[in-house]
Amino acid sequence: MRTTLTISDALYVQAKLQAAREGASVGAVFEAALQAYLNRASQLAWSELPPLPVHGGGVLRPGVDLDDMSALRSLLDEGLPLEQLR
Repeated sequence: MRTTLTISDALYVQAKLQAAREGASVGAVFEAALQAYLNRASQLAWSELPPLPVHGGGVLRPGVDLDDMSALRSLLDEGLPLEQLR
C-alpha cells in the first residue's frame, strides 16, 4: 500500500543511511521500524493488564447449560433488565 508521511528531514536522512547500510529501500526501513514499534507497544499493553481472576471451584452451578447462550445470559444478569445493568 502506498501512503504519504510527513517526517523530519533528519529522520529521513537517518532512514536513508540505514537503508544504504542494509541494501534495502527507505520504505522497507520505515516498515521494519513501524512493525518493531507496534510489536513492542502490543507487548507492553498485554503486560500491563491485571491478572484475570481464577475460580477454584471446577464445577458448574446446577442447571447451567453452556450451549444455551440465552439461558447463560439470563443467569449472568440474574434476570435484571438491560437498563439496570448499565
